[in-house]
Order: sequence, then structure tokens, then C-alpha cells
Amino acid sequence: MKHKLVFVFLLLGALVWSAPALAQDEEIVLDFYYPAAVSGPLQEAFERYAASFTEMHPNVSINVVFTGSYGQTRETVRTEIEGGGAGPDVAVMLSVDLYSFIEDGTIISAQQYIDLLEDPQDFVDDFFPAFMLNSVDAEGNVWTLPFQRSTPILYYNKEHFAEVGLDPEQPPRNLDELIEFAELLTNDERDGIQIPLAGDFPSWLFQSFAIAHGQNLVSHDPTEAFLNTEATKASLAAIQELGDRGVMPVGGSAWGDTPTNFIAGAASMIYHTTGSLTFIRNNATFEFGTGFLPSGPPNEDGEGYGAPTGGGNVYIFDNGTHSEAELQAAWEWAVHLASADIQADWTTTTGYIATRPSAWESEALQNLVAEWPQYTTAPAQLQYADKEIATYRSIDVQVMINTVLSDIISGNESDPDLALEIYQEQIDSLLEPYRGE
Repeated sequence: MKHKLVFVFLLLGALVWSAPALAQDEEIVLDFYYPAAVSGPLQEAFERYAASFTEMHPNVSINVVFTGSYGQTRETVRTEIEGGGAGPDVAVMLSVDLYSFIEDGTIISAQQYIDLLEDPQDFVDDFFPAFMLNSVDAEGNVWTLPFQRSTPILYYNKEHFAEVGLDPEQPPRNLDELIEFAELLTNDERDGIQIPLAGDFPSWLFQSFAIAHGQNLVSHDPTEAFLNTEATKASLAAIQELGDRGVMPVGGSAWGDTPTNFIAGAASMIYHTTGSLTFIRNNATFEFGTGFLPSGPPNEDGEGYGAPTGGGNVYIFDNGTHSEAELQAAWEWAVHLASADIQADWTTTTGYIATRPSAWESEALQNLVAEWPQYTTAPAQLQYADKEIATYRSIDVQVMINTVLSDIISGNESDPDLALEIYQEQIDSLLEPYRGE
């Protein structure tokens, strides 16, 4: 399915700085940590970005350090800082880690640098609003810059669609159609649909269902989480129905296996991150399409879309020993990573969504989408997207939500309604001290 991008593009050159330029007489080395959640030549890409930055700022060099998964990166940073070490100067971290690091007092707000720009609002407005939801605090202050951001999208095998008489250019638009299509596509050799809900982290894909059913698991208020809701119960019922009808593995598929199964033809449709798009493009031997996630009941237009955002933002760290020049360099490096040119290259390299609408005007992305229109699905879907789970005590809240969802989805919970009620009470108790501050 092709999507037209209707965005108001801003020219990067219109962003005029009034902040002081970097001092050229101080040699600065910035330690930059990054995680990886998708396959690809990530180290090589970051080394290129570092080289281009140093060309503009000859006195600043970037030490690029791969730190494992998102979780490993978070724990590495915390362990180093808590142990008295310096930690990174800049790091790509999960966007949902924001409140944890605000509480730790180890990051600095990007807002103080944005306020020095000639037009701060222009700078902020050239990020997709859906991505900014996990970059700001409850007062609207910007802390981090969107970098490798994503949403899950629907991938489908066009050959399988044609084989069973479905229109290869029309993916399902709502939950009813998803079930109908999946039943037609399922046979002894393949699943009609695979959704990676199995394991310890089902909440991200589950959010698609919750949002499409009218109630996300979180809101803008970081003191609230909504687990024991009618939307949650309806979403769990929909997931159970997919398993009961035999069109999806009961309990969902494993995250890492799902795109591999799709490429192998063992699944006709899958939910997965747009960050897997380049991997699928490079390895699929059949024509495939992409679509919005049809996770909810049809509205009056026949649509039932919903999606969470995901991925990582650029964080600036300060252990209290940095000079103003070092902090300014860290900010400039963060802006470089979030620039339209770098974002366009990052999308081409990985499949992550370029976080600036202006990046989609670039020649690189115009050429990419002309050949592969599938890359337009994720940014177009942002109109239906909401924030990923981010609250105070975010890690603990996510563990609770994932634990109860995993137990229910896998069939290991005998009384789902009671479990949702109990976990909601525990989450409310955890967040209560933060309310009314």
C-alpha cells in the first residue's frame, strides 16, 4: 500500500543559531554510547557521522562505543556513574528511560540549549509530534532529541495474498479484516499472522491493540498508567481469538524469530518494527507490502488503526565535572545526530523513521521511497500513534505491565480480570508518591 506523506517541511538551513560557537582552543573527546536492536552496519554509520562532525569541529573527536542492547546500555551507564566513573557524554537510550534518568539527576535538559536558538519553536516543530511525546516532561520541557525512532508496522506477503484471492495492494484495515485475511492465508505450512507477543516484553506490540481500542496504557501524565481498563480486556480477548482460531501461534511468536519466519514464508503477515524494514527488504525473495497496524474494531471509515512509538533518543549526560565547552560540544553532537541529513542516512541504513519531516525532502529519501514506497508507511502511520510506556518508576511499571500481560497472553493466568486489578493497584501504589507534587 502506498501512502502519501502530507507534511509541512521545514528547511534545516532555516534553523539559525544564537548560541555561542564551540571554542576551538580546547581539545574535547566525547564518549558516545549506542545500543543495537536491529541488524545492520551501525558502527560504520556512527563512525561516518563522527567523522563528518569532526570535520565541522576539528577540536572535537567522538569515541563511538557499542554497548549492547538497550537494557545493557542502560545498566552500563548506571553502573559506571554509580561506581564513580564518568559514564558517557552522550548516549542513545530508550526514549522511555527519560524519567528514570531525570530522577537519577545524571542527564541535562536539551531545553536550555533550545531556548538559545533564534527560533526555538521552529527547531522543535521539525520533529514529528508523536516522537516528541517521549522527549518532554509533564511541563513540556524537552530533555532528549528523537534519533532512532520507530513504530511497529504490518508486513505482508503479496504473493500469498494473490494466491488466496486477496488484493495484494490492500492490507487489512481493522481487526475484523485481520482475522478474515489471516484465516484465508493460514495453511499447514504457514501462519496467517505472527505477532511477537511471546516472552518477557509483550507490552510494546500490545499497545497497538490498546490504542486502537481507545485507551493507551499511559498518558502525558507520568504519574498514571492504565492497565485495568475495558480497552485492555478487549485487546486481550482479540489476541486470544487469533490464537484460538489457529491463525497465530497461541501466546504469540518470539521477537527475533518473527521477521525470519516472514522471510522464510512461514508467516503471511507479521507485526514488527519498521527498524526491520531494511533487513526484510534485503532478504525477502518475494514481493512484500507494508501497512498500518489493524489492531482495533472498525470505525465509520472502516479503519481500526493504532500504534505505539518506540526506539531511542539522544541523551546528554553530566556528572558535574564537564566544562561548558564540553557540554556545548555534547549538545552540538546531539543536534548533528538529529539533523535532517543524518536522519535521512540513518533511515536508508536501518529502516528507522527519520524523525524530522524535513529529512523526507532530502534527495536520499526521495530516491529511496521512489524505489521502495514501503518506507513511507511508518511516518504516515504516526497520525495514529501514541507514546510508548513512560512514567515515573518506569522500569518497575514496565516490569509489572509486562509480567501480567505475559502471564495472560501465554495462558498461565487463571483469572485475568483479578490479575489486572491486582497489578493496577500495585502500579497505583508505586506512582502515588509522585502525584500532587
